[in-house]
Amino acid sequence: MRFQALLTTLLAALQLVSAATYTNPLKDPNGSDPHIVYTGGYYYLTTTTWTNIQLTRATTLGGLKTATPKVVWTDTTTARSGNFWAPELHYIDSIWYLYYTAGTAACCDNQHLHVLVGGSSPWDTYSYKGQLSTVWGIDSTILRFPSQMYLVWSRFSPNGLQSLYIAPMSNPWTIGTPYLLSEPTLSWETVNNPVNEGPAAMYWGGKTYIAYAASDCWTTSYQIGLLTYKGSGDPLLAASWTKTGPVFSSANGNLGTAHNGFFMSPDATEVWNVYHATAVTTGACDGRRYTMAQKVNWNSDGTPNFGVPPALSSVLTGPSGE
Repeated sequence: MRFQALLTTLLAALQLVSAATYTNPLKDPNGSDPHIVYTGGYYYLTTTTWTNIQLTRATTLGGLKTATPKVVWTDTTTARSGNFWAPELHYIDSIWYLYYTAGTAACCDNQHLHVLVGGSSPWDTYSYKGQLSTVWGIDSTILRFPSQMYLVWSRFSPNGLQSLYIAPMSNPWTIGTPYLLSEPTLSWETVNNPVNEGPAAMYWGGKTYIAYAASDCWTTSYQIGLLTYKGSGDPLLAASWTKTGPVFSSANGNLGTAHNGFFMSPDATEVWNVYHATAVTTGACDGRRYTMAQKVNWNSDGTPNFGVPPALSSVLTGPSGE
């Protein structure tokens, strides 16, 4: 028994020593608005690259740094041929869909939400499925509850504030009536301009969260806020959610750390946060932003602890299961 215990300890130590490591950034330049999924033995990364939609894949998180991107979508239809922003991959009914924002070549009053339909792998060919709303909107994501799927995105409220909206979905390309979910009214949401955008859903410990980007992206105060579902009530109603923040902000020379996404480790035991940052001292909302990733930890009361952005020189342990 002692020998077995010693062997188990030694094997665990060897696994720690051999664990994959990585350094940030994972993509620079054009690492804005990153989104990662892990499936079929690969990490898939997509970011805002302005003129098209690209995917990069690798078997390790650190491998994304040197992998060659693949262009999966361009468009010549004038209304959606320019300013491709915030693409996201979502697996629905055994098919991969790619949600994104696009508009005309001139920026940025014609931005709308669009969706592509792919195949059984994110690496498959995509075709255009449809526009999700006729109203200006950006940064769409999928929110899942056991009995209903929702679209969450950013658009202007009747108060003229760029806010988060939510709508039920009858299928992956059709939404119902939009509801106002969160307006930027708190001091940390209104630096330079009042903004709520870049929503991202996270699920852990039986709880449902929506992280989002707050304040003007051209400032170093662009940071992450959090909506937590109270556990009861209609998810369409703002009263069913609790807002806290900021939960993640600039640090260690990484500025404007927001517009994030979440992905699971290969063994599904860890939640990871992928986000963008910039070294521009006044903040940046362009291709000078780079992609970073780090593990989400959990406080004793079960709430998420996002930590702080590490220095780019930090060597970090990769996701569990690599």
